[in-house]
Amino acid sequence: MLVSSITMLVNSVSAFSGDATYYYTGLGACGVTNKDTDFIVALSTAQYGSGSHCGGKVSVTYQGKTINVTVADKCLGCGADDIDLSPSAFSALASETLGRIPVTWNYA
Repeated sequence: MLVSSITMLVNSVSAFSGDATYYYTGLGACGVTNKDTDFIVALSTAQYGSGSHCGGKVSVTYQGKTINVTVADKCLGCGADDIDLSPSAFSALASETLGRIPVTWNYA
């Protein structure tokens, strides 16, 4: 029991490294219609799985800036640890003109 509790704790704070891009929002895979001004994230199909993270929080860091976003969608074109942010969330980290930035992120 203790080992499984420790494993769950480690998994919840593990950081992932991948690329962040942005997309124009709408009806997400979690069943909610979102706006571009919402701070949301789409997870890769590998991370999204069956949708158990829907509504959960993710912390994303780029060059010392950190934002918190809500899981709202699935990113079909993302690599395993890549994420897709709403335009507002991406802009809080970097200029949209960059298009793709290397980030670290974790489930908050």
